Amino acid sequence: MKSFKNLFGGDIRQFTMLFALVALVLFFQIATGGKVLTSTNMMNLIHGNSYVLILAIGMVMVIVVGHIDLSVGSVAAVTGIIVALAMQNYGVPWWGGILLGLAVGAVIGAWQGWWVAYVGIPGFITTLAGMMLFRGMNQFIGKSNSIPVPQEFRKMGAGYLPEWNIIPGINNPTLLLGVLAIAYIVWNAYRKRTKAVAMGTEPDPIAMTLVRIGLLIAVIVYLTYLYGTGRVGTSFPIPGVILVALVIFYHILTQRTVLGRHIYAVGGNKAAAALSGVSNKKVYFFVMMNMSILAALAGMIFIGRSTASGPFDGQMWELDAIAAVFIGGAAVSGGIGTVHGSIIGGLVMATLNNGLQLMGVGSDRTQMIKGLVLLAAVAFDVYSKSQGKPSITGMLMKKKNIDPMEAELPTGPGVSGAGAN
Repeated sequence: MKSFKNLFGGDIRQFTMLFALVALVLFFQIATGGKVLTSTNMMNLIHGNSYVLILAIGMVMVIVVGHIDLSVGSVAAVTGIIVALAMQNYGVPWWGGILLGLAVGAVIGAWQGWWVAYVGIPGFITTLAGMMLFRGMNQFIGKSNSIPVPQEFRKMGAGYLPEWNIIPGINNPTLLLGVLAIAYIVWNAYRKRTKAVAMGTEPDPIAMTLVRIGLLIAVIVYLTYLYGTGRVGTSFPIPGVILVALVIFYHILTQRTVLGRHIYAVGGNKAAAALSGVSNKKVYFFVMMNMSILAALAGMIFIGRSTASGPFDGQMWELDAIAAVFIGGAAVSGGIGTVHGSIIGGLVMATLNNGLQLMGVGSDRTQMIKGLVLLAAVAFDVYSKSQGKPSITGMLMKKKNIDPMEAELPTGPGVSGAGAN
């Protein structure tokens, strides 16, 4: 066990949700007779859950700063109906519909962000009002009808990467994505070792590094083969490409930029953040506006997959997104939460849904099981902190030789310590 901990770097509990995800996949793979790890099912998993995972990316930042957004499903729905009507009745091209949808999300986000940041109404109340307002607006604008979207727009939610036919037997763009992922893993490992040497610290043993890289490469190779060798005309889904791009972008934003540090600083202690020169109002405004933009994107991906926008789109989406964030280890009190942790939490929920459906379990029991999983994840997090141990995401945020609490302190040009005179 000690060697296993050393291999993955630190306390094994930091991988609780990841291990739970792997265990769920293996369990359902056996219980369903091998129906989970098939090309068709894995593609359906991405197509059917990409919008919730996109919502989870934005929701984690809202929760980190101590707020919550209950309006994301309604924002997605009203955006979907506006875009569908614009393309059907006014001849707006598919790419214009995407730009229009993002603009609608930005306007709604600015509206809600203003109430939260500059009027001081809690996000819970503001977005509860928004949930009712935009749900009614969706039904009013669309007259409770379903509005179809053009074929080109549907590729956004149900399309696949094209085929180049350069290397036979596998979808070439999917293969390229796999190669790029492997190249990044190797480069990142090399960068970390050279950085450790340059700083005078001892890097991990080369054998341990090679084993870690080998395991990651094996997973990527398997997934690349799985997605690249499905039935003719399929490959890695376009919603999956959008999701991967968003995960990379928001991981960099939250972990490598001054704005990201400000978000964690405000969530950790807004008074100390204000004394450090952080504008709490600007942070609140940004996270609320960003959430609505991502909700608009999720809504467009959904209507692309379902081929039409309807009056019941987006119902209960906010609960799925919130559950994904908390299962991924975010703290109820704010200040703690990561993008990759929320994605893992969302995948846990998606795998539960998918596996139980394949086993023929009804929606009633599925909801009960998901509720228990959410309760258990939060209870484990609370128990860990009550014992003086880091929370799940706190451990996920932990880097070698760095205290995870340092991630909550704003740094960067023009930002001083909270206790500075």
